[in-house]
Amino acid sequence: MAGELAIHGGEKAVQTDPGDIFTWPIITDEDEQAVLEVLRRGAMSGRDVTQEFEGDYAEWHGMDYALGFSSGTASLQSAMWACGVGVGDEIIAPSLTYWATALPVFSLQGTVVFADVEFDSMCIDPNDIEHRITERTKAIVPVHYCGYPADMDPIMEIAERHGLYVIEDVSHAHGGLYKGRLVGTIGHVGCFSVMSGKSLAIGEGGMMVTNDRQIWERCIAWGHYGRTRGTRWTGELEEEYITDPDLKPFVGLPWGGYKYRMHQLSSAVGRVQLRYYRERMEEIQRAMNYFWDLLEDVPGVKAHRPPKESGSTMGGWYAAHGLYVAEELGGLDIGTFAEAVRAEGATCSPGANFPLHLHPLLNEADIYRHGRPTRIANSDRDLRQGEGSLPVTETMPRRCYSIPWFKHYRPEIIEEHALAYRKVAEHADSLME
Repeated sequence: MAGELAIHGGEKAVQTDPGDIFTWPIITDEDEQAVLEVLRRGAMSGRDVTQEFEGDYAEWHGMDYALGFSSGTASLQSAMWACGVGVGDEIIAPSLTYWATALPVFSLQGTVVFADVEFDSMCIDPNDIEHRITERTKAIVPVHYCGYPADMDPIMEIAERHGLYVIEDVSHAHGGLYKGRLVGTIGHVGCFSVMSGKSLAIGEGGMMVTNDRQIWERCIAWGHYGRTRGTRWTGELEEEYITDPDLKPFVGLPWGGYKYRMHQLSSAVGRVQLRYYRERMEEIQRAMNYFWDLLEDVPGVKAHRPPKESGSTMGGWYAAHGLYVAEELGGLDIGTFAEAVRAEGATCSPGANFPLHLHPLLNEADIYRHGRPTRIANSDRDLRQGEGSLPVTETMPRRCYSIPWFKHYRPEIIEEHALAYRKVAEHADSLME
């Protein structure tokens, strides 16, 4: 058993200076030169570098189309509209997510119905989706939460049975695999945030990928007005962006009234980052898996990662978390556990995103002056979901915690951080005295 807890006066588990093991993104002269090239020719608000980045991104994912956005939120809203979400329509999404997964539906005069999540994955539970589908449902929006791939096969089967679109929110999971397939390429459209701090970090921006040309064209029409009259070179011929006869009469102005193009400084960084992302991601995976391998036999501390040999991976492990099993530690409160781990010198904060279905904005706010809460302003029933409606989701703030996000495989440093967790778990009884 490890020595006395640091919170009680013992020696900290973490003794080694971490150096750059947590530094992200990795910025080199190549990134800087790419940005300077755009700055020096005054092309910050152009499209040429962004279009090159889109081509790179589509090829990296093996998809026909990619479209750059000002943010991941913009890509999600555009995808919803492209999939037909409008007045009174519904999407089904997890409540345990960042707000951008769901709130853009309000601007389309639709609404969201939340499904519960699975404990092990913290992703939407496929078994809690189908009974929530109505004639107003247009799309399912699974989130690969904290990098863990959602269970896409049953989700796609449900969507096919009911004629629904699937919009993957991949903002946490760049490069992750679901049974050997890249997340974002399984649904009808994949949406990504690529802001600083994400596992593919380019500054600020979003990206959408799809094999459906109509979805791609509609996303262009919604917020990329400068392209609606334009053409692109496909490598073989020059073709118009907009070919859909329903869109062509209205080219020149954005249907949504939004300007959603990606800033070209971000595009320039993105092209360089993507070039090296796979090898950097693989090192992150090696480091993070080593951390969890060291803790496999520790009670109360459960890895948030797919089973080995499943063919599924965590990509770049953005917002890395662990799962907490308090009953294995005598019922020790997660806040006390996390405080003791921090005292050992390691990262640990309890909780995840606050469940959206319990936030007042989703239940009381009249955003567009309908005279009733926006959540139900265009609905045929009161579909608000109060406390107790999503039991697993509601327990997650006290059943998970953040962990160190290692960017390099340096075993001696990783071992010290893992020791911090082991020490606290093995001395849990001393924290309850």
